[in-house]
Amino acid sequence: MRVTFAFVLTLLSLLAYGNARAGEREQFTVATAAGNVLIEGFASSSDRSRPAVIILSGSKGFASPAYDDLGRSFDTAGIDAYLVHLLSPVDEQAIVSADSARARINYYAARRPDWIETTRKVVSYFKSRPHHTGRVGVLGISLGAQTAAAASADTTDISALVLVDGAFPEGYSRPVRSLPPLLIVWGDADRTFPVSTAQKLRQVAQGLGGPVSLDVYKGGAHDFFLKPGAQATAAHRGVIDFFLSQLSK
Repeated sequence: MRVTFAFVLTLLSLLAYGNARAGEREQFTVATAAGNVLIEGFASSSDRSRPAVIILSGSKGFASPAYDDLGRSFDTAGIDAYLVHLLSPVDEQAIVSADSARARINYYAARRPDWIETTRKVVSYFKSRPHHTGRVGVLGISLGAQTAAAASADTTDISALVLVDGAFPEGYSRPVRSLPPLLIVWGDADRTFPVSTAQKLRQVAQGLGGPVSLDVYKGGAHDFFLKPGAQATAAHRGVIDFFLSQLSK
């Protein structure tokens, strides 16, 4: 009987903890041409208008605790942050089960038009919400950065863009005439996309005439932005400061 009672207490504790964690993310969906997309938000409940930032994950989705930490940090800084689940469960399974890097790249290429269109639709949605200021930023990480770069080209709907360890996708051939104010964040030990990719992207953005800056973190691996540590903390702070400077204008 004691074992059963202890088990019940443990189960209730786990459920309470899980509900508390889930409660930190407000969940809702936005209708797009590709179907409903799940959004998880870290937003103020007050009536005061605030800017918004949408966050696009890497190929592993939003499982990392770093996304919760980042969302809460945005909220504390006065920016509503939203995790946009571009990757469906089907996408995530296809990525995990791909038998080679080339198979994953081909899958990304096939799905990317929908991801780009969905990103733009979500941006339009938040621009139109009355309790936002109408200024929306986009933060993309790795695979999400590739989508963010393509979705942000030649549009005035996106007021600021941050790309972390990811740039325009391989083989992207559409001409780019403009980009929003851009911050590029990179680890110089990235073995997936070398830092030269970031330097080339900065050159492209400079050639377009818009403001661009590149923050390189010494020894940072491809996923350093999502790993606990001083570098990730500094990078998060730099990203939030950038969005504050651009979205508060």
